[in-house]
Amino acid sequence: MKIRIKRVYEQPDKHDGRRILVDRLWPRGLTKKKACVDLWLKDIAPSTTLRKWFGHDPGRWEEFKKRYLAELKANSEQIQILKQELAKDMVTLVYGAKDEEHNEAVVIQENSALFR
Repeated sequence: MKIRIKRVYEQPDKHDGRRILVDRLWPRGLTKKKACVDLWLKDIAPSTTLRKWFGHDPGRWEEFKKRYLAELKANSEQIQILKQELAKDMVTLVYGAKDEEHNEAVVIQENSALFR
């Protein structure tokens, strides 16, 4: 099982499979049609408190990963939904952050063992 990730603003392609948005907030300036999102798992995203604390500050990345991973582990319902999606077909997690190295989709991808 491989989880792909990409910015929601990038052009969708046939290799994406099911496109799952993992942000709590809908991406700015995108219509649902243009985003081509098959499923929006906003409750798998970091809590509002954690998202605001992190603020995409790379200096907080390691602590953000720890805190977000703890939130994920306590979120069995959303983990189960993602597991079901992964069992069906190829999945690409899409996110709105400009930083392609420091975002929640990266944490999910790095910890894909949670979804087996």
